[in-house]
Amino acid sequence: MTVSHWQRVDQVERDVDFLVVGAGLVGGAAAYFAGQVHDREVVVTDARDVGLGASGRNAGFMISGLDTYYHRAIEQYGHATAREIWALSDRSIAYWREFISESPFDVPLNNCGSMLLAESKAEAAELELAAAALSADGIDIEYYSKDPSGRGYFSGIAQPLDAGVQPFLLAKSVMAQSRAEVIPNNEMYHIEQDYDNLVRVYTRQFIFNARYVLLCTNAYSPRIDPYFVGKVIPTRAQCLVTEPIDHDPTPYCGYSDYGHMYYRGTFDGRLLLGGGRQMYKDDEHDTTEDRLNPRVQAYLDAYLAKYFPDVKAPVAQRWSGIMGFSLDGLPLVGALPGKPRVGFAVGFTGHGLAMGASSAERAVEKLLLGKCAGAVDAARLS
Repeated sequence: MTVSHWQRVDQVERDVDFLVVGAGLVGGAAAYFAGQVHDREVVVTDARDVGLGASGRNAGFMISGLDTYYHRAIEQYGHATAREIWALSDRSIAYWREFISESPFDVPLNNCGSMLLAESKAEAAELELAAAALSADGIDIEYYSKDPSGRGYFSGIAQPLDAGVQPFLLAKSVMAQSRAEVIPNNEMYHIEQDYDNLVRVYTRQFIFNARYVLLCTNAYSPRIDPYFVGKVIPTRAQCLVTEPIDHDPTPYCGYSDYGHMYYRGTFDGRLLLGGGRQMYKDDEHDTTEDRLNPRVQAYLDAYLAKYFPDVKAPVAQRWSGIMGFSLDGLPLVGALPGKPRVGFAVGFTGHGLAMGASSAERAVEKLLLGKCAGAVDAARLS
């Protein structure tokens, strides 16, 4: 990120104990763990404001696991890591539920579960293998060898412990419960650690002299430090929501085409549909440009007509959001090379609600206590 010379009007220096950069769900959770668990004085700063990035633009799926089927995760990462990541997602979802239960204001939550649906015979074969692997590890699912929705899918896996949430209000609630000071509209443009116990963070309004810094900047991390280039790939997602409808066409958080398509009812009686980027990867890959892609939106329109022909309401709104995909599909928790007091929790590959809270917890523990972050520790990439 950049800031011009002219914009640094009245810039002042300020000492802080624990600075979190990024005011999304992960930044709020990190602020909570640093402040309320480890008794640090926390300041959070963001280029915009709380929940205005991907945290407030996603579909609100509190869905367990990674963006790959469970048996494939075992093949790719090993059985122990796949089980650890699943437990990590369960812990995150438990934290979000706790934040919701203690929220100072209402955060809509629908304990509807999720449904993984196959759009082809090949994907149905994958679902069957995934169901067997999940069941073998004692994970609570229900497998359907035929379409459980009646909408033209081939098979499904129900995960009854998942839920749908209003993600923007969740982000606001988590930040409020952190009791951290939030400084919005404050772009960061440089960070340095020249001393053992001091980090200087240059932002539009302040130069912070911080004892600890935690970057929760996800897709925008490559703009902050070259370490993240090639390790966190900004990826654009597209969504739409209809006008209110008179029935609930999908009484669960639906997920299909290997996770590329997703859909759910909203809390005000609409249908939300997202995805389609897999059809136009060159457009949506490696970009932080927040704009609508007409080709992806046309694909969403066609998908809506094919799988939800009973939804006659017109589209009310369309939007995009920028996700941070990690190099290997797992979150990255660590510290910047040469800057041991600058930690990070980034690269959630579209599953920040699944793994964000517990990754933030591990990031704070690694930064303050030197604990290994386990399967999400960025040391694995070296």
